[in-house]
Amino acid sequence: MREENLQRLSSTKVGLNSPTYLSFKYLFSDLKNAVSKYAKGDVLDIGCGNKPYLPFFEGKINSYVGCDVIQSDRNLVDILCLATDIPLPDNSKDTVFTTQVIEHVADHRKMLSEAFRILKPGGYIIVSGPMAWEHHEEPHDFFRFTKYGFEFVLNLAGFTDLEIIPNGGKWAMVGQLLQNSIRSSCYGKKSFKARLLKAFYFIFRIKWLINAFYGWLDEVDKDYIATLNFVVVARKPL
Repeated sequence: MREENLQRLSSTKVGLNSPTYLSFKYLFSDLKNAVSKYAKGDVLDIGCGNKPYLPFFEGKINSYVGCDVIQSDRNLVDILCLATDIPLPDNSKDTVFTTQVIEHVADHRKMLSEAFRILKPGGYIIVSGPMAWEHHEEPHDFFRFTKYGFEFVLNLAGFTDLEIIPNGGKWAMVGQLLQNSIRSSCYGKKSFKARLLKAFYFIFRIKWLINAFYGWLDEVDKDYIATLNFVVVARKPL
């Protein structure tokens, strides 16, 4: 049973003092670019939560409807349903948008089939999902995707004309996972070592230093052998 009124992402503002800076810096930028280039008409956001990405769409679309399996803490979900069973007509939306949701859907192929069914011919899906991240929203955390995995499942659902964008490279991934690992070791634990690590983390601004150093390294040595997430755009054929 999923927790009702779960606290969800509410803003796309991120700075060097954020513990998720190295992930969201690239994810937000790539999503914004994809929306600017491909979003149109009537939009469905699958797994919308608090609709943090709605500002990306303003002035570009006609309508924006969000569905989710639970109501968000800000009560912004329009349709409560499973991502695999959405009560909307066939060929009714011009754009489907779903970000950091697919890994939480056990039957992700059915989810993509639903998106395909709901999209009008010629419409676009914009989807993002992680390649590297620790377990989260447990136990509802099922998959990670390589670019070839995304290509396979989207083609299988019937989509074509794929554009697959890595969100940062290997150094952003290393820095973010280091950040996550340190926080995992010092948050929610009461041992002396955990308290000492937490104090060290704050006093010496380790969070800021990791973000700044690995962000710089990712810019000067771009290497997409690994990434944190992918943003993928695909089209339903005419």
